Order: sequence, then structure tokens, then C-alpha cells
Amino acid sequence: MRVLVIGANGAVGKQVVDRLKESDHQPVAMVRDTDQIPYFEEKNVETVLADLEKNFEKAFYNTEAVIFAAGSGPKTGADKTIIIDQEGAIEAADLAKKHGVNRFIMLSSMGAGQPKKAEQIKHYLYAKHRADEHLKSSGLNYTILRPGRLTNEPATGKVNVHEGSPESGSVPRADVASVLVYLLSAPRAENKIFNLIEGATPLSDVLAY
Repeated sequence: MRVLVIGANGAVGKQVVDRLKESDHQPVAMVRDTDQIPYFEEKNVETVLADLEKNFEKAFYNTEAVIFAAGSGPKTGADKTIIIDQEGAIEAADLAKKHGVNRFIMLSSMGAGQPKKAEQIKHYLYAKHRADEHLKSSGLNYTILRPGRLTNEPATGKVNVHEGSPESGSVPRADVASVLVYLLSAPRAENKIFNLIEGATPLSDVLAY
């Protein structure tokens, strides 16, 4: 499939693009600045210049699937979080529906199902929660992935993926990227929400749908 990666220049997004390159899928990296383009051109990855804070509909032309891996980052305030993690994600789902996208994979966050429980990052989890709820009601073929705390440790290739649990833990970004790509071709994962942390089960077994 031709897969639009929103947030392609991020820490997870770059690894998603790499995993897609290794698969049968064709990645299209959505970037907001021209100086981000050469990185992907060197990898022979198609790019589209578009900004989540503006009109980014052109990114969806000829798109078959979407992986939404964008995030405002830990150094931004609540306003930016709402713009990117909530409104940007909601608009992406609406555009995907409009353009007949076959599959939408959302990178969310553990805790987004019950945002009231996390006082310090409540605004972030509420933004993720609202985006997730909108995607669920959009009519799109979706999967929402809610990883635990993200680390920069090397990929282990072994994870714990379950609906509704676990509710705490961590996972390398590299493994998150691999799971996001696996979900594109996991029929039994369609229209479901999964929590993800590092574990003992190989990816090939966890997602052998």
C-alpha cells in the first residue's frame, strides 16, 4: 500500500518510514519544512510538503493508508498539544475519510482511555482521547496503538500487546515503529485499540493474525 506517514520527521516517524521501506509498502513522508526533505530523498522516500497547522489535504491524494505518528512534543504547551495531537489528528481522520483511505493507524498514548487519572499530563491525554474517539466514530478502518513510556533503547523485537492492558510500562520507539507497520496488515486488529509495552513475545507471534 501507499502509506502516508504523518509526523515522518519525528523520533518514531523516521523509524516507521524505515520499516515501511523494508516491507512491501510504499512510504510517503509528510514533512512541514523544506530542510527536512533531503533526509528522506537520500533514502529514496517520496515526500509531501504539508503542515498539520494549515491546510494539508494535498498530502492525501493517492493515499491508501495513513500512519499518524505526529506529536507536539514534551516542550510545547497545552495550546500546541491541542493543535497537533487533537485537532491535527481529527482533521487527518476527516481527510482520510474524504479521500477513501483504506486503513488508518493512530499512534496514541497509554492512559488516553482514562485521561482523568494523569494529573500532570492531563491536557495531553485528553487531546489524545478526543482524537481517538473521533477516529473510532469516523467510519474508517482503524487501529489505535497506545504505547507506554517511549525510550530510545534498541529494538528488542519482543513486546506485550493487549486490548485494555497493561496500564503501565515502557517500550523502545523502534519497537513501536515496527508494530505500527505490522498493524497495516493485521485484519484481526481492525477497529480495535491496543496497549503496548516491551515484553517477551516476538512481534511475529503477537501479531500473527
